[in-house]
Amino acid sequence: MTTPSGDRPEDDYWRRPPEHAGTGGAPAGPVPPGGTGGPAAGYGGPPAGTPPLPGWRPPVHVQPAPPRRLPPQDMAELDAAEQRAQRVTWGVGGVVAVVLVALVCLLCSRAIF
Repeated sequence: MTTPSGDRPEDDYWRRPPEHAGTGGAPAGPVPPGGTGGPAAGYGGPPAGTPPLPGWRPPVHVQPAPPRRLPPQDMAELDAAEQRAQRVTWGVGGVVAVVLVALVCLLCSRAIF
């Protein structure tokens, strides 16, 4: 738990600097020209930057190889493999369903008798 007093010396690192202490976070300095410095002054936008020099990127010497062609696909074989996989899935699901029904019947017969 923290103490609200803040009188410990190890808290000095986190304490606000003296020029900001009484202003609620605003720097205690001169008001910038062209505005009051308050929220009514508005946002003037980002500072203007200088454009990069032409050719500032490093030269590219290595060009990647063009992509290889994929082998042709046998759509009939793909359909047959998908049907085999579906049969296996349905078979495993059927076996699991039979086992679960048998377990439920066994548990219900133990509860009744």
